[in-house]
Amino acid sequence: MSLEIVLLMAPGLITLSPSVSAEQPKPVPTAQIAVSQHKLIVIGFVGGNIDATNLLHREVQLIRKLQESESSNIHADIFANRDGDAALRRVFELLGSDRNRDLSEGDKSAARIVLFGHSWGAYQTVRLANQLNQLHIPVLLTIQVDSVRKGLRSDSAIPPNVREAINFYQAEGLLRGRKVIIARDPAQTKILGNHELSYRQNPVSCAGFPWYARMFMRPHVQIENDPAVWDAIEALILAKASSGAVQAAGGQKTDGRAKTGSPTASIDTSVISPQQLPVR
Repeated sequence: MSLEIVLLMAPGLITLSPSVSAEQPKPVPTAQIAVSQHKLIVIGFVGGNIDATNLLHREVQLIRKLQESESSNIHADIFANRDGDAALRRVFELLGSDRNRDLSEGDKSAARIVLFGHSWGAYQTVRLANQLNQLHIPVLLTIQVDSVRKGLRSDSAIPPNVREAINFYQAEGLLRGRKVIIARDPAQTKILGNHELSYRQNPVSCAGFPWYARMFMRPHVQIENDPAVWDAIEALILAKASSGAVQAAGGQKTDGRAKTGSPTASIDTSVISPQQLPVR
């Protein structure tokens, strides 16, 4: 078996990490979970063959934190990367229908969605964004953390329905994330950055992960477990939630951004400054 094939399969080896599981959410009738026009929908994807309830992983921890926050303008869900179709159905439900054909153009244009993931979960983030693009549903922001392509589909080209996209990666381990993401239409999508993380001088604990992941995929696991990365991601998400709150409070909407007497509540790139992340 070639090294290339082994590395493509490697994310799937992160399976046997000790399961610290959250309680599985019970299905909720569509009519009860349709979100308001300004509520932010946050969909996350875990990598490898990881269960979406495993609280060892920071993707799951972040979604749980958003779910338990006092904010009333965020709906957050986490999925395994293999459950992209379920995530798409959840988006339909949250927009007010269980089928795309039942959504009006107004429902679609009012959507406020953030997608993120790690490894194969980052690949699934782009795949879901592409599916939503085909359905003319906009996405405010995609966030990829050490994205690893799954199969032959690209995880580097961001579709034009995505307003902003950001990429975090490391290039030190045997398994390395996507270095560069690009906008298919730069007039529609702003790439906030391709941010390289280094752990040679800034090691991050991988406690709880399987020995083979720590030995062969350590930097790939370190970026997933890096609190600075996830603090930055949380800040990016909350910035989008805040802009929606401004709109709900009466701010006028122009080209998709809230506008008031003060500067717009859009992405603050200071949350990913070198002071907070070991960015080269």
